[in-house]
Amino acid sequence: MKAALLLLLLSVITTFANSAPSLEPEPVLDINGKILRTHTTYFVVPVKHGKYEGISLESTGNEKCQLGVVQQLYGGHGSPVALFPVNPKKGVIRVSTDLNIAMFSTHECDQSTVWQLENYDSKTGKYFIKDGGVEGNPGPQTIRNWFKIEKHGRSYKFVYCPSVCSYCKVICKDVGVYMVNGQRRLALSDVPLVFNFRKEVTP
Repeated sequence: MKAALLLLLLSVITTFANSAPSLEPEPVLDINGKILRTHTTYFVVPVKHGKYEGISLESTGNEKCQLGVVQQLYGGHGSPVALFPVNPKKGVIRVSTDLNIAMFSTHECDQSTVWQLENYDSKTGKYFIKDGGVEGNPGPQTIRNWFKIEKHGRSYKFVYCPSVCSYCKVICKDVGVYMVNGQRRLALSDVPLVFNFRKEVTP
């Protein structure tokens, strides 16, 4: 009798554990339905193609190494990105999770390619995204370096709404594009750049 009750109790516990909701956000999937992981590079593939496609680091000022994140003109995959979650031990990239975004650059510049939010640009009323950020070290000193990936229908969008500092006042907005000086620069926006991820295939 006791053995039967014990088996019944174990069955109930197992059923509850299997039906309990996961405490972790859902993983981000690439265009083939595979889970995104750290130590892997991916292309950002905008849902709306046309003459603008992938994203890359491009010179946005008078100086060669004044680089910003730009949506490329007239096709091209753009440059691949690598994603680093706030907990470096986590190998899976998940939605709604703080992470750093680093991008491969063809420019020979002695600076980090981790994304960071620029200071407010009074001429355009925008916060643009550039390189030069710091990987890791979450806190108020690196608050401009943390982004998130969120679902947008069946695709994704980047969001700036860092939660690595509980007492910091931050702006929470989607990352979209803004045309300035002939470039479609990534910036905080009410209209997000919607995209999917495609894994970079290396030879």
